[in-house]
Order: sequence, then C-alpha cells, then structure tokens
Amino acid sequence: MARKMKILITGAGGQLGQEFAANATLRNDEIILWSREKVDICTDDVAEKLALAQPTHVINCAAYTAVDLAENHKEQAYAVNAEAVKKIALACSTLNIPVIHFSSDYVYHNNLRSPLLETDPCRPKGIYAKSKLKGEKLLLEHHPYPVIFRVSWLYSTFGKNFPKTIAHLASQRPELNVVRDQVGAPTYAKDLVEAVLQIIRNQKTETDWKAIRGVYNYSNEGLTNWFEIARSIVRFRHLNCQINPIPSREFPTAAPRPRYSKLNLSKFKGTFGIKIRNWYDALEECLGKLQTKDH
Repeated sequence: MARKMKILITGAGGQLGQEFAANATLRNDEIILWSREKVDICTDDVAEKLALAQPTHVINCAAYTAVDLAENHKEQAYAVNAEAVKKIALACSTLNIPVIHFSSDYVYHNNLRSPLLETDPCRPKGIYAKSKLKGEKLLLEHHPYPVIFRVSWLYSTFGKNFPKTIAHLASQRPELNVVRDQVGAPTYAKDLVEAVLQIIRNQKTETDWKAIRGVYNYSNEGLTNWFEIARSIVRFRHLNCQINPIPSREFPTAAPRPRYSKLNLSKFKGTFGIKIRNWYDALEECLGKLQTKDH
C-alpha cells in the first residue's frame, strides 16, 4: 500500500464524486472515475472490472439519494445503497483494497436530542435511510477494514443541493418558507473530500487501515437548522428575499426527516486529528465559488 495511489471513485457523476475528482486531480495520484453511465456497480461483473482497473483504493460515492422517490423505488434504492456495496466489499476484500464509503445521518432517527454518537441506536425511517444502514452492515460484514463516514446535509458547488436551490429561488421570489424545526449541521463536500484524501495518505499499511476500521460521523462544526441556513444564503448573496420559518408539518414529504441530526464529531477528531471548520464559514466559501462560476 506504500506504492503510488491509484484511486477509483464510484458515483463520479454525483456531487461528492465530482468534488473528489476536482480535488484529487490537483495531486499526482492516478484517478479512475466510474460514473453510472460508465460502470453500473449493480451488475455482477463489478469484481471483474475492479480487478482489471487495479486500484490501490476505492472510494464509493455511488448512492441512491432521492429520499422521497425511494419510497416508491425500494428495489432500486436497495440495489445501489446495499447490494452494490456488498459487491464492492467482496471484490475489494479479495483484492485486499481499502474501501471508503459514505452513509447518512438518516440512519439514526432515534429521537435523541444530544449530539449523535456512532454507538447510538439506529432506527431509520423510510426506504432511503433503511437501505443506507443495510449498506453499512453489508460492508462491515464482507470487508475486513472498511471506513464509513455518516454525513449530514451534504452540499457542494456540484450537483443539486439545498444551498444552490435556495440561492436560485431567492433570486427570483420575494419570500420563501423554510423548515425551522429540523436541527443539525451541513457538510461542505470539499471539506469532507480534503479530510478523506488526507486520511488515505496517512494509512500506509493494512495494519493502519485495520486500526481505523469502522464508522465515523462527519459534518462541519456548529448547530443550525434549514431556516438559518437559508437566511445565511440570502445574506451572503445580498438578496431581497424574505425567509419565513415554518414547522415540518407545513412541508410534508413522502419520507420522514429526522428532527435532530447533530452529529458528535469526537471520534473523527480524536482518531484523525483533523480540524473541522464551522458550517457558516464553509457555506460562505462555497457560495463565493458558486458566484464566481455564475460570472
């Protein structure tokens, strides 16, 4: 594992995958990008294709993330979020390749009101959440040293996400109603990617990977809610849009959302010694990059 890194990224067309591609190309390591169009990780030939690619690491960014659509597309959600993860786990275990995987704060949904620990009960509600937890379990069962990050409220300059949607709508409408009673912290994909790439660089041997095996929470620091995030976006962009706080009951969704998703980051920080910045500062940077893109 001390040889030059050749990182294979699945789900390369999604916002997290694109963020990895953008950051990893700044380094000298070889990057293999598997988008859904290029390689379908749900098929049975994934092991063969992985063996041919010969990566030193696999970062699995592929996921079925349409939370509400998943309620009516159970088979598809489980195929991507669980069964495909098992295929990757088995193949990488055979090839002795480390696997980095991403899960969700949705797996908790346990009604606790203190920052959520990796050891807290998981009581997922909805197909998306249940399929993500199943994927975690299959990976831990079928690979000897996977590293899994449970991430909350992911956003990026790539793809579709809450900040981009709010910035667009707030530039066109005089007011918006945004849920206030769902509490947590957003995750800027760029910060997550930089942390993961640093972790990969620091693990030189199989023993190193086995020492960090397991599940870790990750988000930006701080505590907020969707209403406050939307109001911050309007303030950063100097938009003339009134943001109105509403309760979740006034914005019904097909899949239930956790009311409390603040993740305890102690295990991550204690294990890896990587500083995490506040959500407000990260959001400001992301919006600045988006504004630059717009112009």
